[in-house]
Amino acid sequence: MKLPLLAAVLACVSLVAVADEADVRKAVEAKLGKVEKIVRAPMAGVWEVTVDGQVFYSDDKGTYLIFGNLLEMKTGKNLTAERQFSSLPLELALKQVRGTGKNILVTFEDPNCGYCKRLAKDILTLKDVTVYTFLYPVLGDDSYEKSKAIWCAPDKPKAWADWMNNGKAPPAVPAKCDTSGLDKSAQLGRKLRVNGTPAIFFATGERVGGYIPAAEIEKRFAPAGS
Repeated sequence: MKLPLLAAVLACVSLVAVADEADVRKAVEAKLGKVEKIVRAPMAGVWEVTVDGQVFYSDDKGTYLIFGNLLEMKTGKNLTAERQFSSLPLELALKQVRGTGKNILVTFEDPNCGYCKRLAKDILTLKDVTVYTFLYPVLGDDSYEKSKAIWCAPDKPKAWADWMNNGKAPPAVPAKCDTSGLDKSAQLGRKLRVNGTPAIFFATGERVGGYIPAAEIEKRFAPAGS
């Protein structure tokens, strides 16, 4: 095949791919709202589309839309859950690192939640873990006020740990404090349908609604951390 002809063929292929993406984007946005991200899914002929933090799947023309989990048969991986985990806005979370921090744990917690306080003490026993905690005040006005004080503290992770582990109240809220990040954390929890605290998310995509002890957390780290 002559080079000019080859270039023309490749250009056509490229245009088709772009057209398909545009068709899918247009179709999805007409039904669900603004598309945040669109990429080819691992499965042939399918697009992975992210809208409002949720992952959907569409055919090449945007005729069909699938909302559910895409599993990799060989490994058993939940690719959808892993994708959603990797897209969490961790800059809004309180970060604690122990040891190498190689194992990742994400939690949604309320400062007045008794089981969250049990979890906080268990986290102190975990090795080589990074914990991202989204403040999620769902137990009333006092929970919001405590979360606000923690969010506005000069050292947020320390204020959180002091309160959850030792009952030490966070500093008084300064006159000026931007709480938009706290509000975004609460919105994220609602978007992910977190109905109670603690809610625990693992990098594998596994999600646990409720408290589990340190030993159970370590078991879930074992495949990725060993």
